[in-house]
Amino acid sequence: MSGRGTLWALRIAMWVLIVVAVPVYLVWLVRVGYLTGQRLPAGDVARWVPPVLLPSAAVLFCWMAGTTWWMSAVARTPSPLREPWIAATLVFTAVASVFCGVAVFDEPDLSAGLLSVVITGLGMAGLFFIPAARSRELPDVVRRRSARSSEDPAA
Repeated sequence: MSGRGTLWALRIAMWVLIVVAVPVYLVWLVRVGYLTGQRLPAGDVARWVPPVLLPSAAVLFCWMAGTTWWMSAVARTPSPLREPWIAATLVFTAVASVFCGVAVFDEPDLSAGLLSVVITGLGMAGLFFIPAARSRELPDVVRRRSARSSEDPAA
């Protein structure tokens, strides 16, 4: 496959992940957030928190982490994913998503945990890659990084 064909396939794969996984993840977050919130006492005002804040936080944290990472890749600066606050937001999103997905079941088992982990992982990856997938600099960054890695195998 030519270099141009490989880049086209990469962009298509990224958009397939985004178009399929992100809506499934967000609908799943609203649903499991709602069901998890319903387990709280009837008069508790916090019942609305999981279905409203969890999808919003997931979109915000994943998209912002993806944007800062992509901007650093384009600008050739060190990855900001090493910053503790960025890692903490992504870990918080993943843990909260998986927790709500498991907490929905009356008797959670391994399959509930695996389902939550897979949906969370694919959805967060899709949200994270939106800035890169829609960028015009994607071919240049991929070519630059592949040229650098072929020159220096330790990089």
